Amino acid sequence: MDFGPEHSRRARGFPIYATLRSLGRTGVADLVERSCARARALAEGLAELPGCEVLNDVVLNQVLLRFENDATTDGVLGAVQESGEAWTSGTTRNGRRTIRLSVSNWQTSEADVERTIAAFAAARAAQTVV
Repeated sequence: MDFGPEHSRRARGFPIYATLRSLGRTGVADLVERSCARARALAEGLAELPGCEVLNDVVLNQVLLRFENDATTDGVLGAVQESGEAWTSGTTRNGRRTIRLSVSNWQTSEADVERTIAAFAAARAAQTVV
């Protein structure tokens, strides 16, 4: 029992239950709507950066984007990660490097969105496009 998967899953549902009980239906709806709104704001701000292309319709909390080429995309990704301003992950879509952002923290504010966009702008400005 100490080393089997059942032991580790025993109380996983409790934090979810506690969250739902604490926030209620309207609180959970507000949390989801707020996260989606922050993701849309990120996408809109990032789309204005030189060479940035938002690749998805932002309907939930995910933004998928890329820059002119794979090298620039990876350079921007690395610089933003190194800055510590936001955590983003890299991925590949249709054979091209992309950046994926997820708004999944209930504390993400409009100021956080603005700082993230600024970090991307600074990272993009530092890149030399070949």
